[in-house]
Amino acid sequence: MENKYRTTKTTVSLINYHFIFCPRYRRKIFLIPNVEERFKNMVKCVCEEIDIEIIAIECDKDHTHIFLNCLPTLSPADIMQKIKGVTSRVLRDEFNELKKMPSLWTRNYFISTAGNVSSETVKKYVESQKTRY
Repeated sequence: MENKYRTTKTTVSLINYHFIFCPRYRRKIFLIPNVEERFKNMVKCVCEEIDIEIIAIECDKDHTHIFLNCLPTLSPADIMQKIKGVTSRVLRDEFNELKKMPSLWTRNYFISTAGNVSSETVKKYVESQKTRY
């Protein structure tokens, strides 16, 4: 996705967020077969539902990076609540290894904003997370 301004009837915006969050106790949930693929599919569905464009998404064994473009009507807290809530509930229902966890994600997350100039840099960083070792 190239950086383009998003327009509505009343706004023109370019808001890109880089989120990083991890499971409780830094459990290595993404090493469980099919968890990473299912997580990414769910995030894509949630983002389509609330009109968010995913620029990049990548998972390491114990955390995930998501780089998003959204409209100004959504706060970062709203975005995290929706993504974490849906993915936690569904992953714990579908994978026996995760059923015993009362909640999948920590309450914490990292967020950084990225404008037009640095978006490509952040996208490359997120995509390179798997290959850096």
